[in-house]
Formats: sequence, C-alpha cells, structure tokens
Amino acid sequence: MLVADDDPQILRLVRMTLESDGYVVLVARSGEEAVELFLSERPDVAILDLSMPDYDGLETMHRIREHDDSVPTIILTARSSAVDVTRALDSGADDYVTKPFHPDILISRVGAVLRRVVNREHEQHQDAPLLYERVLIDLANRKVEVDGDEVRFSPTEWELLFQLASNPGRVMLRTELISRVWGAEFRDEHHRLRLSVSRLRNKLEANPDEPTIISTIRGIGYRLEPPSGGPDAQASGSQVVADGEE
Repeated sequence: MLVADDDPQILRLVRMTLESDGYVVLVARSGEEAVELFLSERPDVAILDLSMPDYDGLETMHRIREHDDSVPTIILTARSSAVDVTRALDSGADDYVTKPFHPDILISRVGAVLRRVVNREHEQHQDAPLLYERVLIDLANRKVEVDGDEVRFSPTEWELLFQLASNPGRVMLRTELISRVWGAEFRDEHHRLRLSVSRLRNKLEANPDEPTIISTIRGIGYRLEPPSGGPDAQASGSQVVADGEE
C-alpha cells in the first residue's frame, strides 16, 4: 500500500495505523516520489494527500493511472468543503478521508476499496454484451466501447456500472447500489452515488444532461435501460429525471 503526504506527522500516523492492521506500507513525501515508488513496487492501493509541493494528490493519481488505471485511490484532504470533496470524487478518486481523521475511519475506507477490488477480480458474467446506438457494454470481457473506442473506468466506476449492467431494465434502489459498491456503512452518503453516476454518464452518454442509458428514477434509484428493441426497452411509467431534479 502506498501513502504519500508531505506532512511527516500525518505520514507517520497513517503508516502506523495501517501497519497495525497488517498492511505493508510504502511511504512517499511528494507526488513525484509517489509515482516513482508506485512504478517500482506496484502497490494495491494509493492513499494520496491532496496538497503536496510538486504534484497534488489528483495530479499524482492521474500520473499513476497512466500506467495502471485500475489502482484504487483514496485522497487525504484537510479541505472538507463540498466543492473540494466533489472535485476529488469527480476526478476519479475512489474515496476521500478528511483530516483530522480517526484511525478506524481510515481502516474502514481502505477495507471498502479493497473489497471492490476483490469483488471485481471474482466477477463471473456470461450474459451477451449490451449494445446501444454508440455504446457496447461487455461485462464478460470487462470491456466498454463508445464509438468504437475503449473506455477506462476507476474501480468504483466499474463496480457501479457492473451492478447496473447486470440488471438492465431493473430499477435499483439507491441504498442497494451504495451497499453493493461502497458497503453498508456508507448507505446514507447519497452524494457518492450521484457523483459516480454523473461520471458514468459523462463517459457513456452522448448528452449527459439528457441521459438515455442510465436513468434516474425520482426518489428511488437508477436504472440502466435495456438496449433498443429489448423486451424491457419501453419505460415502465416511472418518472425519469436528471440527477439534479431528484
């Protein structure tokens, strides 16, 4: 596990917390050092401070994902405003932890992202690919194409898409999706789900503001629409809205 922070006290606290729970921890004091350490050691998770002297946490995450786009990433930040949290999640981070934090919170968040990785590695899906006008979703081969070009997803984005695409035409409750993707302990944090759905729409939809693939069902949850011509292609009468209209 890789931890990068330019504050020696935070770095020491995070390292001690994770090592006490049995993790092997690599530490870096800058974004550049974190990227170099990642490339040489290939850790399973990256925990990155948002504010570092060279690359910030998000830039470090992007540079790491140029080499491995599947590594789950947690952002550490002293900024707890909705704008900063949204920026971190909207940039593709799998989770965030605000400073100061309780060690149990950090352990819980690390465990949650690792569960997503384990779930992803054990996915078995034999259904035929879902083919839309310009989008192909092939769960069996873990491949999504838009206009013929393959699209990459963070671990959290893929897990959410997997849950929706495993049940095309079915309305999935918000609490159900949150529990399956993040864990039951996050069931009240609906903003995580909204942001992740928004990221999926930005990657899949021709017009994310008028989605035709991932629909919002007012006050209930989300539905991945079946491909055109499928048995459930027609909406069932539930009101479909954009995320900002719930």
